[in-house]
Amino acid sequence: MNPSATGALGPPPPGTPAARRRRGLREWAVDLTLFLFAVLFGLLEIILRVEEAAVPAHPEWLFPLDQLVGVLGCAALWLRRRFPVHLVVVLISLSTFSELVAGALLVSMFTVAVHRPPSVTWRILPLSLGATVIYVVLRPEPDLPAFVTMLFGLAVQGAAVGWGLYVHHRRRLLWSLQDRAARAETEARLRAEQARHHAREEIAREIHDVLGHRLSLLSVHAGALEYRPDASAEDIARAAKVIRESAHRALQDLREVIGVLRAPVGELPQPTLADLPALVAESRRAGMAVELRREPPGPVSDAAGRTTYRIVQEALTNVRKHAPGAAVEVGVTGEPGQGLTVEVRNTPPDPAAATTVPPSAGQGLAGLAERVALAGGRLSHGPTPEGGWLLTAWLPWPP
Repeated sequence: MNPSATGALGPPPPGTPAARRRRGLREWAVDLTLFLFAVLFGLLEIILRVEEAAVPAHPEWLFPLDQLVGVLGCAALWLRRRFPVHLVVVLISLSTFSELVAGALLVSMFTVAVHRPPSVTWRILPLSLGATVIYVVLRPEPDLPAFVTMLFGLAVQGAAVGWGLYVHHRRRLLWSLQDRAARAETEARLRAEQARHHAREEIAREIHDVLGHRLSLLSVHAGALEYRPDASAEDIARAAKVIRESAHRALQDLREVIGVLRAPVGELPQPTLADLPALVAESRRAGMAVELRREPPGPVSDAAGRTTYRIVQEALTNVRKHAPGAAVEVGVTGEPGQGLTVEVRNTPPDPAAATTVPPSAGQGLAGLAERVALAGGRLSHGPTPEGGWLLTAWLPWPP
């Protein structure tokens, strides 16, 4: 982890390799504070040494060397962010004979505990304690027992390491919470995008089903007028009325769809199984020979009824487009616990009833299969031996 990159939370987790970047104001303030702590710790050692040593207990040349090592150790703290482990190893080695480097050693051990994995810290601490033992052997205190000096060194170093480990784990915890929050925000955004995408697909299916049905009716009547120019005025008026009504209903359906797109809250008006007879009657008025056989013994769910309606609607639209003049038989059977079966069968087209049909994108059956799959059902379709077409769907019907 790059210590200079750690703010209140520390973007990367502790223990990652240090990155190279310029220090910010906070980093400079922390570095200066720890540097001053090491300097003041060393000055305190010098003052105590001068007051205690009426008679020098060590060679006179050792004191200037100790001062030089202490100054170099404090200056080296400015490299602690880039080389924390290397620096602490060097300072541990110097602490075997230098007393004034102790402040810089404590700061360096604290840095390793904060910015390196705990496994590294637990390997460094025994080395430092071993250096304390060597120091006590090389420079024993005349008025203090050796074990007191060792206990003092253990307490001070343990406090520095313990504080550093606390900061390390706290930063790691805060980083993990921050990461979880970011992940949760990303997941929420993805869920919202998926919901919008699902809503667009649902609206696209509704537009295809509703407007495709209306436009196919318009095409049938317009084609009849085109291919029968000698029709009576009454027949022409009747066909024109149906065209006008179908166009008006298509515009109403389009306004409802646009209204849902404009409003953030709302749903498209959805048909149910009870609207199936009206759908069949509308196709009959358009000149189709449609027979409805509906035998479910009880009410079905809104989702199953809506899917059944869309299946029949798409099948009738396809018959008008691809099999003009064919007779259609619609069957809806089933019972709770066994499922709902929808069959739409048509005879071969009548060549004499050929008419102009609107262009088709060829996505009706694919969209219908997707709709049935979303409802947990199955869809199959294909030609019959007589030359017609059979579309069969099964939908779940809980008991």
